[in-house]
Amino acid sequence: MTDATADALVECRNVSFGYAERLILDDVSFTVPRGKVTALMGASGGGKTTVLRLIGGQLRARQGELLFDGTDIARLDREALYAMRSRMGMLFQFGALFTDLTVFENVAFPLREHTKLSEALLRDIVLMKLNAVGLRGARDLMPSEVSGGMARRIALARAIALDPELVMYDEPFAGLDPISLGTSAQLIRRLNDTLGITSIVVSHDLDETFHIADYVIVLANGRVAAQGTPEEVRHSTDPLVHQFVHAEPEGPVHFHYPGPSVAEDFSAGLAR
Repeated sequence: MTDATADALVECRNVSFGYAERLILDDVSFTVPRGKVTALMGASGGGKTTVLRLIGGQLRARQGELLFDGTDIARLDREALYAMRSRMGMLFQFGALFTDLTVFENVAFPLREHTKLSEALLRDIVLMKLNAVGLRGARDLMPSEVSGGMARRIALARAIALDPELVMYDEPFAGLDPISLGTSAQLIRRLNDTLGITSIVVSHDLDETFHIADYVIVLANGRVAAQGTPEEVRHSTDPLVHQFVHAEPEGPVHFHYPGPSVAEDFSAGLAR
């Protein structure tokens, strides 16, 4: 066992996954180091969110192993899987708050579902989590009364309510203004270090993500195109990674979806 494997909280070993004939992940292998912020990046449709779903056990790989703390998630029965999930927190792309519950009750929800804490202790924990994201004063508001950035932070308070070992973020910066984006990025970094957790961040925001990440994995065409520190990935000579990192319109990733040539399509229409 290598040092990297021994220190990994999540390990992806030769994983392949697809929908029908469409292959999303093709023999993908990587590790997520314990206690670090790992960024999972790449062009849209590259399989980043699919990886999060595989880690959470929502999907099962066609082949290979997806290990969490040394345990193959696909081999767990329902009870063991639910127990494993209690060690994970998930921040969904747009928060996914329960619209008919207050901010307080949204954060309290996993505690009510998975613990038997007294109301007094539950209240203290919820207020602590909300305070950690700067929103203790918003506890009595409804989701419709908060901004998009606030909703994302409330969802983060809910994600860390059970003190998970792993927190997964699916596009945490999407749709945020520059102030909210910077606040959210620094919050992810601070919580990771303060709580001693492991974080996986799926994002397209290169600058903010590279700023807070310890390690970066770039997925492309169903495989790992590059991995390493942000600086190593930024200077990758791989054409696809270079195009992604430098936001170049021309390169291996094409603007047009594959199909017949323009001449063929239009001439076929004229023939009819």
